[in-house]
Amino acid sequence: MNPDPPPDAHGDQPVLRFGAPLDEAAGAMVLLHGRGGSADDILPLARSMYLPQLAYLAPEAAGNSWYPCSFLAPLAQNEPWLSSALRKVRSTVELATGAGISPERIVIGGFSQGACLATEYIATHPQRYAGLVAFTGGLIGPRGSNLVHEGDLAGTPAFLGSGDPDPHVPWQRVLESAEVLTRMGASVTVRRYEGRPHTIGADELEFAKHLVQDAFSGVTG
Repeated sequence: MNPDPPPDAHGDQPVLRFGAPLDEAAGAMVLLHGRGGSADDILPLARSMYLPQLAYLAPEAAGNSWYPCSFLAPLAQNEPWLSSALRKVRSTVELATGAGISPERIVIGGFSQGACLATEYIATHPQRYAGLVAFTGGLIGPRGSNLVHEGDLAGTPAFLGSGDPDPHVPWQRVLESAEVLTRMGASVTVRRYEGRPHTIGADELEFAKHLVQDAFSGVTG
């Protein structure tokens, strides 16, 4: 018999940092890695979206995966890891808010499984953020399930980009997620890259860089 999974598998996992110290930063960006990746893998994206006044935070999943099954699996199959992952994102955000950085000065982003987690986090913790950057991801739940969440994202700029077809993230889920976030008050940009592999493209990085720059235009540490 397999032992029961720990209720908070990700709780004690490290958070890597880059950029300005939190107590000196004008804002923060939380970066969430994909399945099989690590904080070390995702943190170099900070260099592509770098602003000297920002603190970049990259939590690491236990076992290099935020939850064990596809993001399209029944939710119960991904518990308790999914709830632990969402708590880990929250505690990482709280590192910034505890240093005096308000949520509207925090960007949350990720790739693949991390993009799904980032999108699910802002939908389940709605308020104004500096931005969402979802490189190949969408809201978590089975095909045909109700993805609607309540709350106001208050104009949060959100970018969702993905290849189509993608081996892990159906394009329809990207569109469904964009619709839900728009109804919640986000300002959503969606970009489809026909035939592109499961990766992050230069066009996406450029768009994300401008999203971050626009969010912190005129803001200094």
